[in-house]
Amino acid sequence: MTTAPTRAPGTRTAADRAFILLRTVFTIAPITFGLDKFAGVLTDWEQYLAPWINDLVPGTAHQAMLAVGVIEIVAGIAVAVVPRYGALLVAAWLPGIIVNLVSMGEYYDVALRDFGLLVGALALALLATDRSTDT
Repeated sequence: MTTAPTRAPGTRTAADRAFILLRTVFTIAPITFGLDKFAGVLTDWEQYLAPWINDLVPGTAHQAMLAVGVIEIVAGIAVAVVPRYGALLVAAWLPGIIVNLVSMGEYYDVALRDFGLLVGALALALLATDRSTDT
């Protein structure tokens, strides 16, 4: 019978380090992108809103992007506070972004990147589930 290797107290496993890395990225990125919906420094976010979605939501494309920004900020904070559920929130949000982008017939590169982020968010949720606490 083999036993699991022991490790010194205070040392981190690869899974611990991966959890911290993913938690950090999925906290900072959504908050940064969400804040930029208000500042408009990184890009003109309205260009990424499919016309059919713009027709469905009330208000202008700019107002829709502000609402998206609020959701992204909340998602980033949720990852920081309760990563198990915050990661699932991010993972649930990303397919909507992907469908929006693909339905425009362009921005396939961004949609593919967001698919990678979706997989990363699911990995974070799994790592967080394995931890004894949500911190």
